[in-house]
Amino acid sequence: MGRRTLLGTLAAGIAGFAVAPSVQRGWEGFLAAASQHDPTGLTGLLPDPGGFRYYSVVGSVPQKDDTDYALRIDGLVDRPHTYTLPELRALPQTRLVRDVMCTDGWRVDSTPFQGVLLADLLDAAGVRAEGRALRFTCFDGVYSESLTLEQAGRPDVLVALTMQDKPISHAHGGPARLYVAPMYFYKSAKWLSGITVTDRVIPGYWEGYGYDVDGWLDGADRGAA
Repeated sequence: MGRRTLLGTLAAGIAGFAVAPSVQRGWEGFLAAASQHDPTGLTGLLPDPGGFRYYSVVGSVPQKDDTDYALRIDGLVDRPHTYTLPELRALPQTRLVRDVMCTDGWRVDSTPFQGVLLADLLDAAGVRAEGRALRFTCFDGVYSESLTLEQAGRPDVLVALTMQDKPISHAHGGPARLYVAPMYFYKSAKWLSGITVTDRVIPGYWEGYGYDVDGWLDGADRGAA
């Protein structure tokens, strides 16, 4: 059976039983596991009753939890700091409910995210006068993203710790990921491990393939906080 035929058959089958919660959970679990060992990216094309797609730019990503997760903030700051997961949870949390949209055409409406305002972390670090932008790196070892300092200061940009009112799973980029509500989802880097303040914008992974360095959603309010 060819790949297209196989994907079409799977899609038809999933559409028929998407309404069954137990089957949906099983399918989501399958996609979550399979996507971590899929260098072809084909699992990212399969339908997910929950709306999200599972995708990684590498074949396998290590899993992190309370015992070994760390988020380093450094670069052009006065007070570099490495946060553990419990430290991030102990900080004031902000909850946003927004539509998630991907450049592939799929969307998930009214998705709750909760976490620490990126602006609060930057204030604590003390950004130096020459700081102009941020470079985000991830513990998959490959993915990166960027924001200008002005974009990062918005009240709808988080280091997110929960999604859909549950801890962010490994498959969705947990235990902590970036969430940039007014931009396409590729800007919301998964498996976040580093935030470096830079003197210029350093384009991220997908920008190297022609994606917009800003990634604003159509109709998004582009004003600062």
